Amino acid sequence: MPDGKNRSGAESLVEVFVASGVDVCFANPGTSEMHFVAALDSNPEMRCVLGLFEGVVTGAADGYGRMARKPAATLTHLGPGLGNGLANLHNAKKARTPVVNVIGDHATYHRKYDAPLTSDVEGVARPMSNWIRISQSADSVGHDGAEAVQAALSPPGQVASLILPADTAWNVTSAVANPREPLKPIGVDHQAVLEVAKVLKKDPNAVFLINGFLSESRMSKLGKISRKTGAKIISDTFVARTERGAGRVEAQRLPYFGEQASEVLAGTRNLVLISSQPPVTFFAYPDKPNWLTPEGCDTHELIGRDGDIDGALDALCQELEADSEKPTLVEFERPNKPNGVLDPQKIGQSLGHYFPDNAIVVDEGGMSGAGSSISTRTAAPHDWLMLTGGSIGYGMPAATGAAIACPDRRVINLQADGSAMYTIQALWTQAREGLDVTTIIFSNKKYAILQVEFARVGAHNPGPKAMSMLDLTNPNLGWVDLAKGLGVEAWRATTSDEFNSALAESLSTPGPSLIEAVI
Repeated sequence: MPDGKNRSGAESLVEVFVASGVDVCFANPGTSEMHFVAALDSNPEMRCVLGLFEGVVTGAADGYGRMARKPAATLTHLGPGLGNGLANLHNAKKARTPVVNVIGDHATYHRKYDAPLTSDVEGVARPMSNWIRISQSADSVGHDGAEAVQAALSPPGQVASLILPADTAWNVTSAVANPREPLKPIGVDHQAVLEVAKVLKKDPNAVFLINGFLSESRMSKLGKISRKTGAKIISDTFVARTERGAGRVEAQRLPYFGEQASEVLAGTRNLVLISSQPPVTFFAYPDKPNWLTPEGCDTHELIGRDGDIDGALDALCQELEADSEKPTLVEFERPNKPNGVLDPQKIGQSLGHYFPDNAIVVDEGGMSGAGSSISTRTAAPHDWLMLTGGSIGYGMPAATGAAIACPDRRVINLQADGSAMYTIQALWTQAREGLDVTTIIFSNKKYAILQVEFARVGAHNPGPKAMSMLDLTNPNLGWVDLAKGLGVEAWRATTSDEFNSALAESLSTPGPSLIEAVI
């Protein structure tokens, strides 16, 4: 990093970002961010990626951070611009993804005039941020940026938001800021390890509930413990990233609907939490339970979200003398190509048949994605990213960010049609950047999950006005035209044969493409 060189505050910020390993910025800037944009342009080590909507910018940073295991920067314009991106920052925060937001603001001396775009930027940022700082001068900007990156990398990952008033970006500084060492995870509580080991030795029907990054190494350790003790491995319903497929240990996924989740956990007397919490339903429903831990079940925390997960699993393996155990691994199996009428199960079967090596799947398939999850569980090893925060419109942006993080891997986006319309602008970014993304649109022309939830919450006997709020026809969405208009090759499939042909071509052709699967 230059020592004592006069440069703008924005340039000092980009310098410390690059020195800290943050070399991608997803941006949708405005007037107050122009000096930061100029600074991005002046540093050849920083890659700049334009998103046409802030929800694409923040969602791409989420997908990037989950795969790269380090933060990207985002650049948004004042409170309203940040507000447009909050939904996907919510998902990133729930996923514990490292993200560094740079949010432009009016010059410090201009705020008092209450200009049209003046807002409480800090107030807008706070709900979706783990860390917030407002830079006070050009001299402090670089140091603030170093601390923002450090905060984002704090285990297991955080959303850090740095608010950059325009004058702190354009004023000149000679201050030097150096990268800060990431904080270490909270250490292993050996008493907790001993207590969990004692429970597992006595109860062969104990259950692990795990969240976070389900890496191959972590799951292997859990698999050894499971083989030694008989304990079952269950993951939370929505997990940020799972390394799955043939040759890996598999976790059973806790079902979304509370009744089904209760059946899976029924009879459990000891629930061991790993980077998770006692399970609850997504929503409250009239006359239905929302607390899913069975009555009489004891919960035991092996390690918390901010803790050393790998160290805790190593310690538990040693305490149980399970290191030499051979865990049960998923065996490779490729399903046959389907034929006939197209439905979600046939889509999954086709995907499993053509599934490429080392793929990344971004799953926002909603009610239609289960077939793909089932049919690819025995495929070649791959990564699976999920909608952790439940805020829809994450799939296309996250696929964009994942493809930038891993340019040598094919990204497959399983995408419900309703949620796709929230952030369809991501297709334009995929085309602009030449990203290898295959988007599969489950085109059922409705908000299917809401039609199910309508009855579950007790809102019975819906009339035509209510049902029209859950319907995506009149007019129909023209997915092929929409994709091509954004620079992405596209096909429409109404039969299994048509889908097979389109999928094979998409997976073998560089660049982004989209398949509308009519179901």
